[in-house]
Amino acid sequence: MSKLKRIGVLTSGGDSPGMNACIRAVVKAGIGKGVQVFGIEDGYKGMIEDRIRKLTYTDVNNIIHLGGTILGTARSEAFKTTAGRSEAVSNLKKHQIEGLILIGGDGTYAGGMALTKEFDIPVIGLPGTIDNDIHGTDFTIGYDTCLNTVVEAVDKIRDTASSHHRVFFVEVMGRASGYIALNSAIASGAESVLIPETLTEIDLLAKEIKNQNKGIRSSIIIVAEGDEEGGAKEIMEKVKPYLEGYDLRYSVLGHIQRGGSPSAFDRILATRMGVKAVDLLMEGKKSLMIGQIGKDLVFQNILEGTTGTVPTDDSGIELLKSLLTRG
Repeated sequence: MSKLKRIGVLTSGGDSPGMNACIRAVVKAGIGKGVQVFGIEDGYKGMIEDRIRKLTYTDVNNIIHLGGTILGTARSEAFKTTAGRSEAVSNLKKHQIEGLILIGGDGTYAGGMALTKEFDIPVIGLPGTIDNDIHGTDFTIGYDTCLNTVVEAVDKIRDTASSHHRVFFVEVMGRASGYIALNSAIASGAESVLIPETLTEIDLLAKEIKNQNKGIRSSIIIVAEGDEEGGAKEIMEKVKPYLEGYDLRYSVLGHIQRGGSPSAFDRILATRMGVKAVDLLMEGKKSLMIGQIGKDLVFQNILEGTTGTVPTDDSGIELLKSLLTRG
């Protein structure tokens, strides 16, 4: 086992439900192994500004149910410079921090890799992002909660869409990944989904909507914000000339998708990953990302989590299409 006595934990990038559950797991597991855990506020920005504090059992005792992150998160242009990273490492050394656990996405991992490469600081990455777009894991921390939030919102929108015979375009997050859009469309019974990974053809979309409205009262179209034709409002305006007489509306769910109490799934996932991250650091491991494939926790070089995009499951698209054929 490693002789590490002090480790740091930070959250970076967009917040996601379950980050607090993960912080809690890291702190409690660390204390159980005789390790002092220091929280770094606002990610790499706080590292540079020396906003680093020791976390106690009491600090994390009742945070597992909280959304967001008690440590905060922020962007840091200064950390992208050699001088900024040097200042950050100087502060780590001042607190005698010997290893880091990073909760975030690919940008968070890239920052950690720079610290390892330039200063030989051991880092372990945990995938905290609602987009579910990190290589090497079936699920990211916060994705399940986000998905349930979207489905709940769409269910409510469908009530009013049905009552008023409307076609609703509902925009969800996902600039480069359609996971939220695709799976929320399946779970909410949406009639169509538009995602960055597939080409959107406005005229064909209009034909689909006309077909869907034969004998039914409404249609729900889920739109990922990264679709090449634009967001929900833009696509609604583009399709409007093809749908004279239809009552078209749009709704942008926005940042409600990031908030809220984490689901049981995300709490368990975050806890398992947080405890394992402490174990890996204590075993002398570094530059690893923890993921979950099936029911098992798996590990890969953290660099692999920063490369490219994660393709959506084509079977999900085919599943949705198979439910939309009308006689």
